[in-house]
Amino acid sequence: MKEYIVKGLFVVLIIASVFVSPAIALFAGIVLALTLGNPFPKFSKKVSKYLLQVAVVGLGFGMNLQESLAAGKEGILFTIVSVIGVMAVGCLIGRALGLLPKLSYLISTGTAICGGSAIAAVAPVVKADDDETSMSLAVIFTLNAIALFIFPPIGHALGLDQNQFGTWAAIAIHDTSSVVGAASIYGDEALKVATTIKLTRALWIIPLSLVSMLFFRSKKGENKTKMSIPWFIFLFILAMVFNTYVSIPDMISKGISIFSHKSLSVTLFLIGSGMSIDSIRKTGIKPVLLGVILWVLISVVTLWVVY
Repeated sequence: MKEYIVKGLFVVLIIASVFVSPAIALFAGIVLALTLGNPFPKFSKKVSKYLLQVAVVGLGFGMNLQESLAAGKEGILFTIVSVIGVMAVGCLIGRALGLLPKLSYLISTGTAICGGSAIAAVAPVVKADDDETSMSLAVIFTLNAIALFIFPPIGHALGLDQNQFGTWAAIAIHDTSSVVGAASIYGDEALKVATTIKLTRALWIIPLSLVSMLFFRSKKGENKTKMSIPWFIFLFILAMVFNTYVSIPDMISKGISIFSHKSLSVTLFLIGSGMSIDSIRKTGIKPVLLGVILWVLISVVTLWVVY
């Protein structure tokens, strides 16, 4: 009987997430996961992955390519510096803490680029085992959840404008979903800047995956790994180009924009519902410590630069 109640509540909350903000949707998912549990974990993981991609591509139809590039020009430079710096510092600190090389590499990857998406792309390339992958994802996801709630209030307290907050959020928050969620709470202009910079940053998955193949290349006789390329990023750019140079009726563009924002809320609910107490326990203190150090470092440095 309890199982059916939980399943029914899950369906009700998914529907309700369409009508609430991304932050509330995420919080509802986390509360459900840590109290009653997620009755559909496989469904949540698979749907959230593709729904996020659909939502991001949809956001591209509401953005002007020229305006977005102009707004995010400074952030792109921050991105290049931060990706290289975080990867280097993360691997060094991980070695100092005595962490397994692949675990510290995955946490550094998630912090430097785009959280869970980057970890999911790089993990099979470096042949990380399930524990290393789940531990790194748990650390990054926990920090993502915290960032979604604390970044907007900090931004308002410091008087950051829309461009400053969008740049800060795009570089200092890991996952695309949390970046878009925090920026959408702050304002429409912040959302445009953050999405542009974040997806520019996410493109680094491709060269990093290639470099990772060299550092963790297979020995003779082992099966070669397959690199996962985030094709939705190119679709997002294509959507921006289409919206910039092709006349789209206002009703259609507004409809796509509304659908994208609603999809984002549902996505964050599903992501939140995927958290578990076991995954938090498995992380241990050292991986969490590495994740926090890197997160604080990139957050403070980026905030100092934009402020």
